[in-house]
Amino acid sequence: MATFLYARVSTADQTLDHQRTQAEAAGFTFDHVIADHGVSGVSTRLAERPQGRRLYDMLRAGDVLVVRWVDRLGRNYQDVCDTIREFMRRGVVIKTIINSMTFDGATKDPMQQAVRDALIAFMAATAQAQAEATKAAQTAGIEHAKAQGDRYRGRKPSYTRDQLRAVQNLLGQEAGISVIAKTTGLSRQAIYRIKDDPMGAEAVLTSWGM
Repeated sequence: MATFLYARVSTADQTLDHQRTQAEAAGFTFDHVIADHGVSGVSTRLAERPQGRRLYDMLRAGDVLVVRWVDRLGRNYQDVCDTIREFMRRGVVIKTIINSMTFDGATKDPMQQAVRDALIAFMAATAQAQAEATKAAQTAGIEHAKAQGDRYRGRKPSYTRDQLRAVQNLLGQEAGISVIAKTTGLSRQAIYRIKDDPMGAEAVLTSWGM
């Protein structure tokens, strides 16, 4: 039996070191750490990612797979559901750092199975909904910026696009403002501005060509 940490690194809050530190703080130790960098969780299935394929090859019955949250496995509802269920069929136990969830295919009790499967579906749907909300905000921000034309752009934003994505991701996971500030390095005021006006936050970045 071995314990694996899988990380998908795509934004400022999702560095490999940060995800590993979070996992170790939650009490996990690892035999293997595997990470995909710069891979979209929306358009690229886990099995199609370079290190995701390696993970599929390495996992065996009795192993434990640790992820920050289910969105590290994917941002597509069907893909996340299929991935978790495939690993459970193999006898792999999946654990999340956020919310301390455990998905284990060993249970034979039909009620426990029903609750487990419903929870998988809910979390997978949440991951996709967050991804779609972020994409919609970005599109709206671009359209808003285009509508403004060459008008005054205002003060240059204090955040990058990666930091904006990180804030939106953490807000979607209901992280506290203090946690988001510590994770992204942004001020509380900047985080509140993004939270209160996500469309405007996108528009400002776009107007500055960031």
